[in-house]
Amino acid sequence: MDGFNRAMYMLPPEIRQGAEAFREAAPEEIRLRQGRRPTALINGKEQEIYGTEVTASDIERILEKITGASLHTAAPAMSEGYISFMGLRVGLCGEGIIHNKELKGFKNFSSLSIRIPKECKGVCDSLIDEMYFRGFKNTLLISRPGGGKTTALREIIRKLSNSGYRIGVLDERNELGASEGGKPQFDLGLHTDLISSVPKASGAMMLLKGMNEEIIAMDEISSARDISALSQICGCGVGVLASAHAASKDELYMRPLYRRVLELAVFRYIVTISGSGTKRKYTAERI
Repeated sequence: MDGFNRAMYMLPPEIRQGAEAFREAAPEEIRLRQGRRPTALINGKEQEIYGTEVTASDIERILEKITGASLHTAAPAMSEGYISFMGLRVGLCGEGIIHNKELKGFKNFSSLSIRIPKECKGVCDSLIDEMYFRGFKNTLLISRPGGGKTTALREIIRKLSNSGYRIGVLDERNELGASEGGKPQFDLGLHTDLISSVPKASGAMMLLKGMNEEIIAMDEISSARDISALSQICGCGVGVLASAHAASKDELYMRPLYRRVLELAVFRYIVTISGSGTKRKYTAERI
């Protein structure tokens, strides 16, 4: 899947023209902030895109395109702070719409962040061979936000699946597989089953009851519901492969949610991803 081309499709022509100059640099994100020039995130640093300042109309045009001109219909999805389109996650900021003390969506949008996913086959082959030469062990991948967790997780899924493991993927944000019409746009391997755009806890039960998987993989543990999904999976004797936002194991212990994950003693390996771009480093620690 060419994520850059899909990101360009979303942009108004006047912004797209400037953004095209960054194609070879393989940006991780395109960011638009009302009243500022758009930027491209490259190796963790933002670079201004040549052109005019972003207007409210620019942001609205993008959102109309990715929602099929139905912002109202897409409001419930937007209440999570992002919306998925063609396998790309579009984060958004603006003025919240509150009803009965609950966030129902946004209006007066001020910022957009278009994540551009990449497929990097072979990116952590040696790590995979080192950890799993005697069989799969439950593994948690960690890095700072935007540090390469999803890319590495996708690659581990592909390698394990092609080696013969049956793997069920809980793709709540539709980033791991970027599914369109039921077909993943990323290569997740020969023996992988994908549930996308479904909360992890619900999807876990579907896979456990219906698919007889050996491993279940999920991206970004971020809530108590996700921990519930982990408990359900492990309680049935199925392997777990997951990721979380943290720069180090020590940082995991500092956060109550992740400390709870570690207390469950689910994982046997923690893989820490550091560095950026093509200089990322993968360190596995047995726990």
